[in-house]
Amino acid sequence: MHVLLVQPRPRDGLGFKSVIRAEPLGLEIVAGALTAHQVKIVDLIDGRLPVNVIQEFAPRAVGISCSFTVDTYRVVELARAFKQINPQLFVFVGGHHASLSPEDFFDPAIDAVVVGEGETTAPELLAALEGGEELSGVQGLVLNRPEGQFFTGFRPLLANLDEVPFPRRSLVKDYRERYFLGFRRPLITVETSRGCPFRCNFCSVWRFQRGKFRAMSPERVVEELAQLPPGDVLFTDDNFLADVNRAARIAALIKKERLPARRYIIQARSDTIVSHPEIVAQWKEVGLNQVFIGFEKIDQEGLEQVDKRNNVENNERALKILQKMKIGVYASFIVDPQFTRLDFQKLREYIRRLKLNQPYFSVLTPLPGTELFDQVKERITSLNYDLFDLLHAILPTKLPLSEFYRELAGLYRWAYGRPLYLLSTAGWVMKCLLRGQLSLEHLRRLWYGATLTTRPKAYLQ
Repeated sequence: MHVLLVQPRPRDGLGFKSVIRAEPLGLEIVAGALTAHQVKIVDLIDGRLPVNVIQEFAPRAVGISCSFTVDTYRVVELARAFKQINPQLFVFVGGHHASLSPEDFFDPAIDAVVVGEGETTAPELLAALEGGEELSGVQGLVLNRPEGQFFTGFRPLLANLDEVPFPRRSLVKDYRERYFLGFRRPLITVETSRGCPFRCNFCSVWRFQRGKFRAMSPERVVEELAQLPPGDVLFTDDNFLADVNRAARIAALIKKERLPARRYIIQARSDTIVSHPEIVAQWKEVGLNQVFIGFEKIDQEGLEQVDKRNNVENNERALKILQKMKIGVYASFIVDPQFTRLDFQKLREYIRRLKLNQPYFSVLTPLPGTELFDQVKERITSLNYDLFDLLHAILPTKLPLSEFYRELAGLYRWAYGRPLYLLSTAGWVMKCLLRGQLSLEHLRRLWYGATLTTRPKAYLQ
């Protein structure tokens, strides 16, 4: 069977929309499981409907990824467009948001929603479809029927992540140079674990993974790393150091196997870094270049409000450890809609005191599927999913909305308009241009996104 897998893309815009474009790793993994079929991946980077692909490749089934809430409307639009081209297509949707909110995809153009891990459900779904069997016998599906949605039941989580198929990265080779994180290009994403043992109320990862943390063996991880094309590697694990012994073993194997030198980027908690600086040092030896840390708040009361189960002292100590090792830090902070002008000022002063070069700010957003959503859903001011991009306030603001956005835009303008940051960025840009790692189109996109993020009116449009 011919199967088309589609990755929708947001239009260029505020914040993350212009700062990162990662490869469709989830689709690549699903493709790796569909060895019995002919599979093609289309990444809609240019936003155009792949009419020619539908006509030439002639798929029988189309799978569309919807991992982010903000992609919901675009995914439904695409499904309707595909059905218009060929009403006989079987259209299914999967991904993080689709799994947690399948009701958002109850539409005549969508035949089914895959709930949970697509690489285990998709092969069985397509086999049943090809064999003319009843799909109600396939676990992990929400089937759209005229009378409503029918859930076939949860499929057990994959017990051994070493059984996850290798991503079929060759299917996106034509897009490879267009994947990036800021000035880093090309960017490669690698998943080595799923889930997180913590329960932050703004995060839906632990709910999607049903409260479980599972990890690949170090040997399986290094086997995949050895096959990667050139580029910086971003580990997509929400908590890469959750198992420090495993992390140490992976680093040791990278060194032992003499893998090609490259820069690695991880997400980690500050308490683990403070407790195990030796693991960070070991990773520094094999190429660790940047760490994402969710600082979230600048005081203990704020951390407790989001159930972070960490403390401010750990954040600051972890920062010093990483700065001493000359490892970059992406520090993310949550801006509460109830912020006053004084709260914005305190956040600026905190960043200045810690000498944070790359702070990121997101507005507290109760994403569907999170504990926070359940707690505050009666207070949500808009259910327009286009605003669920972590940069719009969908809860009541204490300041007038226009003033809130003026402060938020000013925060970004201040953070990235500091002379030291501008000087270091200019140097980085020159190096990337000289090495051919940065195109003018890429630079234009970054500049456009950065400029928008510093304009208050852009948030109100």
